[in-house]
Amino acid sequence: MSIHWRILLGMALGVLAGVALQFWTEASVLGGFQVVGEAGQALEISAVEAGGPGDKAGLKPGMRILDASADEGDLAPLQDGGEAFESWLRGHSNKQRIRLVLEGNQELSVILELDPECARARWLAPFAAGADIFMRLLRMLIVPLILTSITTGVAGIAGGREFGRLGAKTLGYYISTSFMAALVGLMIVNLLQPGVGAELGLPVPEDFRPGEGRSFLDILQRMIPSNVFGALSDNGNMLQIILFSLLFGFFIGRSKEPHRSRMRGLFESAFEIMMGLAGFVLKTIPYGVFVLVAKVVGETGFDVFRPLLFYMLVVASALLIHSVVVLPLYLRIVGGISPLAWFRAMVPALMTAFSTSSSAVTLPVTMETVEKRGKVSNKITSFTLPLGATINMDGTALYECVGVIFLSQYYASVGGFDLSVADQLFVVMTALLASIGAAGIPSAGLVMMLAILQGLGLPIEGAALLLAIDRPLDMMRTAVNIWSDSCGAAIIGKSEGDSVLQTLAEPAGEPPGESAVDS
Repeated sequence: MSIHWRILLGMALGVLAGVALQFWTEASVLGGFQVVGEAGQALEISAVEAGGPGDKAGLKPGMRILDASADEGDLAPLQDGGEAFESWLRGHSNKQRIRLVLEGNQELSVILELDPECARARWLAPFAAGADIFMRLLRMLIVPLILTSITTGVAGIAGGREFGRLGAKTLGYYISTSFMAALVGLMIVNLLQPGVGAELGLPVPEDFRPGEGRSFLDILQRMIPSNVFGALSDNGNMLQIILFSLLFGFFIGRSKEPHRSRMRGLFESAFEIMMGLAGFVLKTIPYGVFVLVAKVVGETGFDVFRPLLFYMLVVASALLIHSVVVLPLYLRIVGGISPLAWFRAMVPALMTAFSTSSSAVTLPVTMETVEKRGKVSNKITSFTLPLGATINMDGTALYECVGVIFLSQYYASVGGFDLSVADQLFVVMTALLASIGAAGIPSAGLVMMLAILQGLGLPIEGAALLLAIDRPLDMMRTAVNIWSDSCGAAIIGKSEGDSVLQTLAEPAGEPPGESAVDS
């Protein structure tokens, strides 16, 4: 059974386990604060539990409650006294938001939590521990995998003898389309805002400290590591690690022999070892998804799936816009090529990419399709397409931006912070830079998303939750990656004098390239 089917099975079993906990275990919630007051009097907060929901919301002893309501709009019986209010509070569910209006028209929201002494909390504890172990394994991979992957990929590109005018054109196209893909994702996710008000059931850690007040200049300054080894020891300095890896790989590729081959061999060996370790860890993903989904469903019920389905729709919409608007404009304006004719010629490669979810597996089909049906020379395809499979990840860059902003919107709504424009530009830059050389990483989308979340100071548990619904999105973004690679080969081939989509004699009634035999 393939890994994707095992992940889906893990999600299904996790849902069943969570539902069983919902129905067969007793649960009680707490707000982490106590009130005093007789019937007919205003209620006053008498005590706030340190680290509890009330403390996280900013409640202090002595505050007076003027009004209180739950998400559904049911009003608290404030005039019936403190005991009636606390009984009303306990009648709500875990992770439910209680809105309080205090003196001075100050409004605060308290998110209820499970009483750690109740039966459901005790049953959920092993699932929570398993989810924590799984996330620690993923964190362990981030820095060494990205360092070795990007360094190896860039060293190979910079050291290639063919890297000249053709290489500059190819890199320029790939970087610009990945940047445009990230911007499209950023625009759509901010327009539709799937994470605002989402009920994902993901807790905000007590030590949660997102980046605050960062300007774009601050981000540029923080890109330069003052201590490389210090940056490597902290997952939060991901942009510094990526920039160092890019520069280090470039100068390895441009160095003289025997140093170049020795250093390339060293990092290639390290990357192969990390690939083995990553393969071992990624085999645990179905089990990690199982415990994480069981924990979330056991705590919050089925409410978690509504925002996830909305998120899938947002990603699919953004991928569609990039595929049918942005890339065709590149073909028409830059290359002077008919987008519809090129799409018809590329159908075999796109269908292979969609079904396999692998750019590397699709590469032979892509090369044959671009050469035989698209009439691009082997000189162009043999350079641009393998390079595209290494560094061109339009669909993945878009997916990273949408996924990270979606989770950021969720944490902003429950954690009380705003994701600034500079932070969103940080997401775009990191997704763009990390895509260079990251295509060789197994489950590159997950690893890159973890890296960006760590760089923003956000919890990474949400990325594993998104992984449970990743299979259809993986198929779509792989097809987008291949579509972008093929468009790049066509544009660059046309600029180098190839007669793209043209043959000496086309059979009547057939579109360009149809006479070629499909692979």
